[in-house]
Amino acid sequence: MWEARAVPGRANELLEWARSQILAQDPVRREVFSAPQDRVLVITWWEASEGIGAELPELPEPAADLITRAVHRWRFESVEVVEPGGS
Repeated sequence: MWEARAVPGRANELLEWARSQILAQDPVRREVFSAPQDRVLVITWWEASEGIGAELPELPEPAADLITRAVHRWRFESVEVVEPGGS
């Protein structure tokens, strides 16, 4: 998961920057979100037999004049998937 906060008024520019980034390999799935306070979030899903420590492509840092602080990155491992109507 990748999250950045744009300089006030530049959220759309940061959103377009994040959407345009090409990774060295394609994830299984990629979603891009916008949020209040000029935040942009990108979540990618990967098939990685090595688990959470696998070498995977990451979105880079945007230009310093586009963001208010360093990008935050987190990695998660799926522990459960519940389908709609499932238990």
